Amino acid sequence: MKKPGLEDLAAAAGVSMATVDRALNGRQKVRAETVAHIAQVARRIGHPAAWRFGGDGAVRPVVRFGVVLHKQGQGFYKAFAEELRRAVAAVPGIDGRLVLEFSTGQAPGEMAANLRAMAGRCDVLAATAVNHPEVTAALETLCAGGVAVFALLSEFAPGLRAGYLGLDNTKVGRTAAWMLATHARAPGEVAVFVGGHRWHGHLLRDQGFRDWMRNHAPGLRVLETRVNLETRAVTHDAVRGLLTRHPDLRGIYVAGGGMEGAVAALRDAGGGGRVALVALVVSALTPESRKGLIDGQVTLVIDTPLEALCRALMERMAAVALNRPAIAGGDVLFLPPAYSLPETL
Repeated sequence: MKKPGLEDLAAAAGVSMATVDRALNGRQKVRAETVAHIAQVARRIGHPAAWRFGGDGAVRPVVRFGVVLHKQGQGFYKAFAEELRRAVAAVPGIDGRLVLEFSTGQAPGEMAANLRAMAGRCDVLAATAVNHPEVTAALETLCAGGVAVFALLSEFAPGLRAGYLGLDNTKVGRTAAWMLATHARAPGEVAVFVGGHRWHGHLLRDQGFRDWMRNHAPGLRVLETRVNLETRAVTHDAVRGLLTRHPDLRGIYVAGGGMEGAVAALRDAGGGGRVALVALVVSALTPESRKGLIDGQVTLVIDTPLEALCRALMERMAAVALNRPAIAGGDVLFLPPAYSLPETL
């Protein structure tokens, strides 16, 4: 059977189409008893809009949650998108709409353009982005238009963004260093990969990594930081070069994306001999890193708990969009990392 439309709802409730539209969308004030009556009729006739009414008949406000992520094809961001969809659907008392876009690269101009393009499409915004003047200028425009912006995973535009949610990246880098030093069976060299020098979170991980090594593992020399643009191919070729040029290589830390290339390069090199001495720490539990843990290429995964992050993010974004009191804990939320070892799978 055909689902009842707005005309059917208006006729069954004995009100005009305009009244139904105002009741559903809150464009003008409608008497509470009229809204309650429309809600009751919508439930009785099975109108699709019935779910938008609360138990008291009040209409759930529409909140458009804008999110801009990075690298749509990567397993980590695919999982991130799915958790966002679930988290939006679970926010109580609202009609939540997810407006999700992806940046294909990490060029500041592209990221800034993606942020500006969300103006008028969302009520509140969250994004992964590099820390760059062009990105900061985009946030200034959004904030002037009344759109609050949250930074995800890596800080950007401090003083403008409404909050930061992610890991304590300095501690993450120190943890990676501890694991590589613990795994190393002899003095040698270790390598660090970052997505780019504009990713503030990656810089903090690199800094924490080097600080721990300098103070606790003097027998391990940290090589010059390598930029992999968070791509598999660049990481794969760079790791193959490291294995060829550095016979004393003891460990590799991929602080951001592109870790699939490191896993593949170690797998291609074989699991025995000198390669068996090379530990690998990566930053996302995906099907490929999980297989790497099982097969022996990956030593540790330091992952972001996406379910907890997305729940906390939507709670904060909804509070801002609806002008509710600020969430306890301030504008920075460090989530506890999720650790995966071969023995934990």
